[in-house]
Amino acid sequence: VKKLKLVGTPTKIFKNTAFISGMFNSELEVSRFEGASIRTVSGLRGQVKKSIREGQPGTFRATFEDKILISDIIFCRTWVPVEIKKYYNPVTSLLCKSGADGWRAMKPKAQLLVETQTPIEVNPDSIYKPIERKERTFNKLRVPKGVEAALPYSSKHKDEKKKKNKSYLSKRAVVMEADEKKKYTFVQAVNTIRNDKQAKRKEKNAERRLAKSKETAKQDEKLEASRKARKRQQHRADGKMEAARERKRLRG
Repeated sequence: VKKLKLVGTPTKIFKNTAFISGMFNSELEVSRFEGASIRTVSGLRGQVKKSIREGQPGTFRATFEDKILISDIIFCRTWVPVEIKKYYNPVTSLLCKSGADGWRAMKPKAQLLVETQTPIEVNPDSIYKPIERKERTFNKLRVPKGVEAALPYSSKHKDEKKKKNKSYLSKRAVVMEADEKKKYTFVQAVNTIRNDKQAKRKEKNAERRLAKSKETAKQDEKLEASRKARKRQQHRADGKMEAARERKRLRG
């Protein structure tokens, strides 16, 4: 087999999908490569989906990990079977003293390399190299102030900017009065009791679920045993009926 790299270019780009052309020549070729993995030069992986009737023949829709660029080149790695040329040269005359026993055919290259202990020539371009994927950094979405002002409140940006200097509210000390201290301690006590009750309730629920699972496991075992017994009886009855039919056939 031989490596073949099919190359295409994007014509339309949406969010994570794009229309690719130039890789195939017809819808039939696209249908044969549906589900094949493709990749961009920048390292984004994708997959061939379905062909598109509009546009250049062989255009198809593909999905990618992220939005690709119009300048990206998409390629698909494939393997093509290569037929080796058969060579046949008949020897019409054996012009040697010992006749056919002394005649030697030409040795193949692999045999010569093994006998002479010559290393195999390796093309450095054919060696697989580790794929290094660079992390893509995208610019932050910036909405103009005029557009943001026209948006409804639910669509507006609500993240507050971090302040360098601490505000007055974070610096000031809160001094409670006697009545406020009593209320605060009472609320803390109520929260503590509620948290304790919730923890006990969770423990009891966990124990109840464990007991329930054990009970269901026992019931399943009993059902499985009874099912096996019924199957055994059915097989035994079928075997007896088959034996009776066989005896009847032999008799008559």
